Amino acid sequence: MKKILGLDLGSSSIGWALVNEGANDEEKSSIIKLGVRVNPLTVDEAQNFEKGKSITTNADRTLKRGMRRNLQRYKQRREALVEVLKKHEFITAGTLMSEQGNKTTFETYRLRAKAVEEEISLEEFARVLLMINKKRGYKSSRKAKGDEDGVLIDGMDVAKKLYDEDLNPGELCLQLLEAGKKTLPDFYRSDLQDEFDKIWNFQKQFNPESFCDTAKEEVRGKNRTQTWTILSKYFVWTEGDSVWNNEEARTEERIKEYKLVGIKRTTKGYEQKLENYRWRVQALSEQLNPEIIAIVLQEINGQISASSGYLGAISDRSKELFFNHQTVGQSLMSELDKNPNGSLRNKVFYRQDYLDEFNTIWEKQSLYHKELTVELKKEIRDIIIFYQRRLKSQKGLISTCEFEQREIIVEKDGKRKTKIIGCKVIPRSHPLFQEFKIWQTLNDVEVYVADRRTKRKQDRKSTTLFSDTEDILLVEGKRYLYQEEKELLAKELFVRENMKKAEVLKLLFEDPKELDLNFKQIDGNRTGFALFSAYSKMIEKYGYESVNFKNSADEIIEKLQIIFADLGWNTELFSIDLSKDDKELEKQPYFRLWHLLYSFEGDNTPTGNGKLIEALMRLCSVEKEYASVLANVSFQEDYGSLSAKAIKKYYLI
Repeated sequence: MKKILGLDLGSSSIGWALVNEGANDEEKSSIIKLGVRVNPLTVDEAQNFEKGKSITTNADRTLKRGMRRNLQRYKQRREALVEVLKKHEFITAGTLMSEQGNKTTFETYRLRAKAVEEEISLEEFARVLLMINKKRGYKSSRKAKGDEDGVLIDGMDVAKKLYDEDLNPGELCLQLLEAGKKTLPDFYRSDLQDEFDKIWNFQKQFNPESFCDTAKEEVRGKNRTQTWTILSKYFVWTEGDSVWNNEEARTEERIKEYKLVGIKRTTKGYEQKLENYRWRVQALSEQLNPEIIAIVLQEINGQISASSGYLGAISDRSKELFFNHQTVGQSLMSELDKNPNGSLRNKVFYRQDYLDEFNTIWEKQSLYHKELTVELKKEIRDIIIFYQRRLKSQKGLISTCEFEQREIIVEKDGKRKTKIIGCKVIPRSHPLFQEFKIWQTLNDVEVYVADRRTKRKQDRKSTTLFSDTEDILLVEGKRYLYQEEKELLAKELFVRENMKKAEVLKLLFEDPKELDLNFKQIDGNRTGFALFSAYSKMIEKYGYESVNFKNSADEIIEKLQIIFADLGWNTELFSIDLSKDDKELEKQPYFRLWHLLYSFEGDNTPTGNGKLIEALMRLCSVEKEYASVLANVSFQEDYGSLSAKAIKKYYLI
């Protein structure tokens, strides 16, 4: 008698049956038990499933659980803060911490703004601390990326330059382009919006009907395409045209109405980009054709849209604090003074801005109250209000290498258990894994030949690489790659994301059209490609031509070495010797760069990567603006199935 479990796997249910199946005529088959487990999907979940979106049915539950945890942690901080304040007799059990009475609305906000410059009582100071404890600001995590949230703008140096030299973003970009720069900096949304408003208001004096307030509000916050669509409804203008009247033998002035239809551009690429910025600068002081103004406004709104989002707004608020010489509390109070009915919801600032405000208030009030000691400041600031617990390590979830593991017996609570220990698997972005992955693929590559006999391409530097001896490819019609061919291909894949079949055949053979591979595409070194792409952006930012990844690996590396040497940058970032021992391997600049970018999680700077940029500046001998390019490099996530030890021991020998 056999027992068989049958499963019917559906998209929203699982049917099952456990049966006894007779092995012969004497045994009788029977159903032991059966049933179905239904997982009903909501309308949204079903639509996401049909569209292939990777959204789990537990996402909403996980989100709410996180909200409950945050609320509970806030309450714990508040209880700890109240206890410390009572201990030092700032407040008593009967002290009222809320606003009560006539004309007390926003009183705590006023005290918070006042505490920066004037004395307040210890009881009032306690209320301010409790308010700061409630909202501590946004702490950036370098590894948390979300396209819907936008990006953090680290453009304070650029904003200072605009302020000191009284420039607009368009004027600064034109200066950089005319100086030979190929890349342009990021700007805060408020700076771009100011430029938009200046251009709009200046052009309004020439055509007030087209540049009306209704059109301005409608176009605010729109992207490039939406901007053009909206402006086409409002941009209608008239122009005088001189026409010869043959009957009366004189010139007549006729008024013709025009609408926004677009103009044919004669420039392309860099020249068109330069022309756009020249128009932006001219639009601030000259009357321009509405067709040109539409292009200018379209470009500015496109930049505003790119810098928008949750994180972009946080960056912009931090910039406003700096130039207005305000703390968070003063900024919020100024908003309430302008509009008492306005909402402060989602007015988020950097965590560092709140820390700066705390330090400023404490230093000011310590002049009036001896109770505010340095020790108490550290306790309240670092242990209670701004304490940030480290994320729980997930290293225990990383698998153990199947080739480098062993079982041991451990005793816990009087019970003996078996435990597997050994080397952990390697990250996929590790240079060693990337090399292993390439060679694993190259060992499986097989070349097929058609009817015609082909010869491999001669290597001028080697007389043995492609000899005149009869090739097995010509005899049997197919073969695997020779070692020399694999090495040549591996060298090219080191700097590329991938190579198509046609590119591989063209690299190795004289007549690639007569050959075929068993791979349509061979994946390259993704870590190497990410780094070399960053190198390309760095030299382009300096004014050089970007790297053409269609060139050979030798040409790419030679070009970068020459440029890096001229600029005084580290020239040892282009290669790595994986055959060295672990300690020697980790000392190589290429490995140190990868490990720094891979392992860095974040710091207490506003953008979360300030310390990383400093470390990159030291390692690569580059300036801050170029180190920022490297800091934005992200690598492939997840882990492989083998450890570094196993790869070096069994594969890369």
